[in-house]
Amino acid sequence: MTEEMTLNITEELVLHALRAVKDPDLHKDIVTLNMIRDVAICGGIVSFRFVLTTPACPVRDQLKFEAEKAVMSIPGVERVEAKMEAEVPKAKGNIDKAALEGIKHIIAVSSGKGGVGKSTVSVNLAVSLALMGAKVGIVDTDIYGPNVPIMMGGNDSPAVRNDKLVPPVYHGVKTMSVGLLNPGDKAIVWRGPMLHSAVSQFLRQVEWGELDYLVVDMPPGTGDVQLSLAQMVAVAGAVLVTTPQEVALSDVRKAYNMFEQLQVPVLGIVENMSYFECPNDGNKYFIFGNGGGEALADRYEVAFLGGIPISINIREGGDMGIPIVISQPDSPQAKAFTHVAQNVAAQVSIQAIKSNKALPVLNLK
Repeated sequence: MTEEMTLNITEELVLHALRAVKDPDLHKDIVTLNMIRDVAICGGIVSFRFVLTTPACPVRDQLKFEAEKAVMSIPGVERVEAKMEAEVPKAKGNIDKAALEGIKHIIAVSSGKGGVGKSTVSVNLAVSLALMGAKVGIVDTDIYGPNVPIMMGGNDSPAVRNDKLVPPVYHGVKTMSVGLLNPGDKAIVWRGPMLHSAVSQFLRQVEWGELDYLVVDMPPGTGDVQLSLAQMVAVAGAVLVTTPQEVALSDVRKAYNMFEQLQVPVLGIVENMSYFECPNDGNKYFIFGNGGGEALADRYEVAFLGGIPISINIREGGDMGIPIVISQPDSPQAKAFTHVAQNVAAQVSIQAIKSNKALPVLNLK
C-alpha cells in the first residue's frame, strides 16, 4: 500500500462509499439517516461511529458488515473501525396531543379480547428491549385485573418524591401498576371517569425519567382506557396480540379498526400460542389453527411481528415473576420474544422517521 493511496482517503470519499449501504427497514442510506458520525482517518485506518435508531436493531450485524465492506473497497484503506451505538429518535407526534417529558415512544399492547397472552407479550417485550440496552418502562392499565406485578416479580409500593410516584425497577424495567398500589385480592370497582383519571396519573404523575420506550399493557376490549390513552398522549403505535383461531381474530379486527379511528398507527400483529412443539419428536402441532395472525397482518398491510410458540416455561416464568427472556434466554420461546421486540423497535423507528419527515444529513465537503 503506497503512501499516496492513503493520502487520497478523505471523509467525503468515505461518506460516498457508505451511501451504498441502505437500512432495509427505513429504505434510506445510512448517511442520509445520519447514522454515520465522527469520521476519522489515520493513514489507512478509517473509524466512525455508527449510530442506529434503536439498540434492538434486528439488522445490526448486517449493517455493520456492509458498512465495513463498503469502506474497505476504497483504495488505500487497511482497516475499518466502526463503533456501534444507538440513539432512539423521538417522533414529533401530533401537535394536538401532549408529549410526556423524557419519554420518546409510547407503545400500546392491545388485543381486543382477554386470554390471548397480551400481558405475557407486554412483559417479555419490555424486558427484551431493556436487555438489548434500551431505557424501558411498563405501565399496567388493566385496572380491574392487573397481572404485570406478578409477571415482573415485584410487589413493592412505589415511593413518593416531589409529589410523584417513583416506579420500582424489575429486570431493568421501571414498572407501574394499580396492583402495586392495591395489593392483594381487594377488588377495584370504578366507573369510566375514574379509569381516565388513573391512566392520566400513571402517565403524568409517575417519575419515569428518560425512557426510550414506555410499554402500555392495555386491558381487553375497546373501551375507556384505550380511548383515554389515545386522547391524552401521542402514541407511537399499537401492537396487536392474537391467537390463530377465528374467535380471537374477530376481536383483534375490532381493535385494529378502533386504533385506526383514534389515528394511532398499528405497528403490527403478534401471534401468541402459534403452535406446540413436541419435545419428544420435534413435531409442531397447531392447536389453535395455523397462520391466522400472519393472514390478518397481510389483510391490513401491517407487519407480522412474529409468532410465539406455546410452552409451559412461559407460563411458569409468568407465575414466578421471571420472564422467560430472563430465565431461559436461549430457549426457542425467548428467542421468539426477542425477535418480536426487535421488529417492534424497527417499526417504531419507521414511524418516527415518517413523522419527522426532514432528516438531518451530514454535510459533505
